[in-house]
Amino acid sequence: MKRQLVSLAALATASALVLAGCSSDADDSEASADNSDTTITLWLAGGDTPDELRNYLKTEFTKETGATLDIQQQDWGDLVTKLTTSLPDANNTPDVTELGNTQSSTFTNVGAFLDITDMYDELGGDKLLQSFVDAGMVGDKNFVLPYYFGSRAVFARSDVWAAAGVETPTTLDEFNAGVAAVNAANPLNIPGFSGFYLGGQDWRNGISWIFANDGELATVKDGTWTSTLASENTLTGLAQLQDLYRSASNAPNDAKDSNQYIYLNDSDEIKDAEGAVTANTSLSAATIMAPTWAHWSIGTLGTDADGKATRTWDDTKNTVFALPGNDGKPAPVFAGGSNIGISATSKHPDLAKSLMKIIFSEDYQTMLGTNGLGPANSDYVDSLGDDQFATALIASASNSKLTPAAPGWATVEGSLVMEEFFSKIKDATDLKALAQEYDKKLTPMLNGE
Repeated sequence: MKRQLVSLAALATASALVLAGCSSDADDSEASADNSDTTITLWLAGGDTPDELRNYLKTEFTKETGATLDIQQQDWGDLVTKLTTSLPDANNTPDVTELGNTQSSTFTNVGAFLDITDMYDELGGDKLLQSFVDAGMVGDKNFVLPYYFGSRAVFARSDVWAAAGVETPTTLDEFNAGVAAVNAANPLNIPGFSGFYLGGQDWRNGISWIFANDGELATVKDGTWTSTLASENTLTGLAQLQDLYRSASNAPNDAKDSNQYIYLNDSDEIKDAEGAVTANTSLSAATIMAPTWAHWSIGTLGTDADGKATRTWDDTKNTVFALPGNDGKPAPVFAGGSNIGISATSKHPDLAKSLMKIIFSEDYQTMLGTNGLGPANSDYVDSLGDDQFATALIASASNSKLTPAAPGWATVEGSLVMEEFFSKIKDATDLKALAQEYDKKLTPMLNGE
């Protein structure tokens, strides 16, 4: 934890020095120059951006500028650490990078990204997803903008729910009772079965119960942030979560929020970071929560024309819906997705701006939608289609929320303190005392201390 804080402090210092010596008002000299020997780097986080879109960016970028685009994929798990060390270093920085929407405020507040306020209207302006835009602002200046949005929905084995005699819920109370009933029934007699697979460290899904009860993770007053896990409404949500952990989920206490969908499939595999198979799984959960694009990984196993493994969704076995709230609307869920921006130390800011224009073009925004990723620009949301996955995405996103826009939130995520707190909820004998303990840890971190 201390090493992370020191690194962020170094980032602030280095970025300030860089910004003192460079200007965001780059001219168009690169755009008109011979760029055939020039390469810029784009960092994409995780595998959410399909190869089709990556190839499009490379082709269009070379067509537009004559330069080469090198796309490098970074793992979400160590993205904050890599950005912290690379962004201040002009020789190693990515020219353009994707980062989590919740990580944006930490880096924008220390000057790590180029001011692109002059491009805001050209890249979409007021049509861009406002909560993501806000996360990338400092004062009235824009530094990073939305890349794509996602939202978390409920995926369920409808055949298992039916076998348990439980109907699709319409309220959060019905959902909580329903997954517990499915868990108790376990109609297929599966060992270790979960009516609702909710990992002990899965705070990104778990905070939905906090938000649904009008709780907050933190509040701000006069620029100072305070962790509010022990507030009355937040504790109500945490109590519901504790009950779910105990009555509906047999997920391990150290399980996070990645790849839960494998437990919905009749058979699947667990792979390591290099893609090597480390274990085989079979159907062991009736319900999960995941970003809506997880549907590509749920269903019957097959292969495509290139011999790659594919999954075909089966409506007779699977269903998807927005987590219901307490008021007839979808419950507030964590707003998934990313922002994207230009490094303040990029040696090729003009070319980086050209890439941003391609990313925010109608063609690319539409391609995001057709691949199940919510376009940053609302003009192109129709590209998501009108199937059940698009319907669930749009419904859940309509009431989604971001984590606190505190200067130290990226440090909170990088320290895994939320995972640590959530892993203790199931077995806690005094939830309020546990929450107060972690409020004391989180408050200074939120303020960058």
